[in-house]
Amino acid sequence: MSTSTTASVSTHILDTSVGRPAEGVAVHLCARAGREADWQALGGSATDADGRCKDLPALPEGTTHVRLDFAVEAYFSKSENFANQQADAQQDAPATRDSGRGVFFPEVAITFAVVPGEHYHVPLLLNPFGYSVYRGS
Repeated sequence: MSTSTTASVSTHILDTSVGRPAEGVAVHLCARAGREADWQALGGSATDADGRCKDLPALPEGTTHVRLDFAVEAYFSKSENFANQQADAQQDAPATRDSGRGVFFPEVAITFAVVPGEHYHVPLLLNPFGYSVYRGS
């Protein structure tokens, strides 16, 4: 929970390629106090069966920027024969045409500004070849 001197962050991931929450994705949280400050690793979590991280660390007082790092390659690699499934689903899929790999973005890093007293829910809409984020509620 945020207080008047801190902000708070939550996230969840929806795998839009299957229309389900993405379970087991490692999420790491970093923060900094000022645009020129060094990033401070605060810890991390993994998404639950509902695609949510319910135990992200609290932000330190004075945080102005937050970075969420999502390790998505391992999530997609868990699917057996993922690249073959994608090739069957999309005849000209980039997995087979360009890189030979099933995941184009192995990591997703989202950086955003925060102000004290606000809560920031940052959902990640994910598929093997793209992603989208937004400030949720």
